[in-house]
Amino acid sequence: MTKIIKISSNTTKLGIKLAHIVANRLKEIDQESEVIDIHSIDIKENNPAKKLDQALINGDIDIAAHNLMDLSNSFSEGVIKAAILNRGDTNNILVLKKDEAFFANKTATIATSNLLHKSQWLYRYPNHKLVDNNGNLEERLENFKNSNWDGAVFTIDELKKTKLLPKNNLKLGWMLPFPAQATVILAANKDNSEIIHICEELNDKETEICVTIEQEFFAALNEEKGAPIGALARIKEEELEFKASVFNPDGKNKIEFSKTVPVNHTTDLAEFAAKFLLDRNAKKILRKSGDVEKEIKVFSTKSLSIGQTSILHQNTGIDMSDFITIQYNRLKPIIFKNTIENLVFTSQSAVESVLNSFVSSEIEITNIYCVGRRTKRLIERNISKVTHIENTTKKLADYLVKNLKSKEITYLCGNDQINELTTILSNNNIVVNEIESYKTTFTPNEISKDHKGILFFSPFGIKSFLTKNKAGDQVAFCIGDTTATEAKKYFTKVVTSKLPTAESLLKSINEHFIQ
Repeated sequence: MTKIIKISSNTTKLGIKLAHIVANRLKEIDQESEVIDIHSIDIKENNPAKKLDQALINGDIDIAAHNLMDLSNSFSEGVIKAAILNRGDTNNILVLKKDEAFFANKTATIATSNLLHKSQWLYRYPNHKLVDNNGNLEERLENFKNSNWDGAVFTIDELKKTKLLPKNNLKLGWMLPFPAQATVILAANKDNSEIIHICEELNDKETEICVTIEQEFFAALNEEKGAPIGALARIKEEELEFKASVFNPDGKNKIEFSKTVPVNHTTDLAEFAAKFLLDRNAKKILRKSGDVEKEIKVFSTKSLSIGQTSILHQNTGIDMSDFITIQYNRLKPIIFKNTIENLVFTSQSAVESVLNSFVSSEIEITNIYCVGRRTKRLIERNISKVTHIENTTKKLADYLVKNLKSKEITYLCGNDQINELTTILSNNNIVVNEIESYKTTFTPNEISKDHKGILFFSPFGIKSFLTKNKAGDQVAFCIGDTTATEAKKYFTKVVTSKLPTAESLLKSINEHFIQ
């Protein structure tokens, strides 16, 4: 193509950057281009997206670049999708005023005007105060700078693209993004076959598959834009993993869906996921909190998935809140400067702390040992093959004493873990290099007295519970012996699950209450 391709977008800082990103991509395939200020074109249309559509129809520009998440309506007649670029970072981040210490306080003030951000934050931190932060990106950053807020939530992609990312930030890997977040879509005149052909060279097929599923899922729920609905599809090794959740606006409830399928079998996935959530009262969750009264009510000190809670008998209702909060430490690069021969994980939180500080290519490990099936899956999905797994810390320690050839390990742990592993190994002349990779803090709520059972997942969870509540006649359902030992100090009725899993713990509730 001999002519210079004209590109435009909206006139925000992010829009201008998107146009220049497209120009750079065109340069990579030897196509000359220039970025056109849409305001320089005389079109009587106030809506920025429609103004770009009209410019394409009139031939004033050849390509329009949009942030796909922000598009409210379909393109005008005569304008079509020409390409979807390789997706950016889908994570959200918390920009910090000072540091992460405020998480240990009773409450905190967090700023965001995004309802999905608000509902997810309140679901995790129900004691925090959420305030609005309105305006364009620069205005929201300035609002935060001039405020006394503890933190403000942003999408990391917009900050990276505009080079406005503050250094003092915390990645919120637990937050689901909005469907099609961090995605650039290119539009063109449907009759401009030459431009459409060029754009096809820029199209990223994997991103297109993923965001199409996310958007079809959102459309199937038939909700207004901005509703607290999160979705993320990712392709890895010929498999597509899809996660989605709908939240109550005040963060009191959520319903979630997760499924992994071969990448060539995704045709009905979006519709299936939407039906799954709708069948579980997604519409009700999106609008108000509350649950149908049950004969038996229990309370979980940890948030559980819909798949897990479905194990409970139909006459048993469950309320949930996270009574402990995990803060991942920023691990020093020197930890993985050299290959680690023996690395031990006894919790998923320790694995997450590594993934928050390093990418897999930076991690060299000869042998990985861990506790728990879920921890093993997380390690093998993101780091490397696990050498050996046990279902308790003591069993893993005993295995290492008998089988470890090199008498030294590196142990990534948290401040909440009882150092049973360290004690056993040290007593058997094995050197343990402990690295505190995360901190656990109390985030308790006062709960009503009509709960007949309380679910506990760690001794720390019991201690957190007791800061706001008294141990009464409730049954303490405990996930393992260590937790049960702590519970027996305060509760007269203690039930220990047969296996150290949430599913087994929930089954023990059925066995105890349902005759």
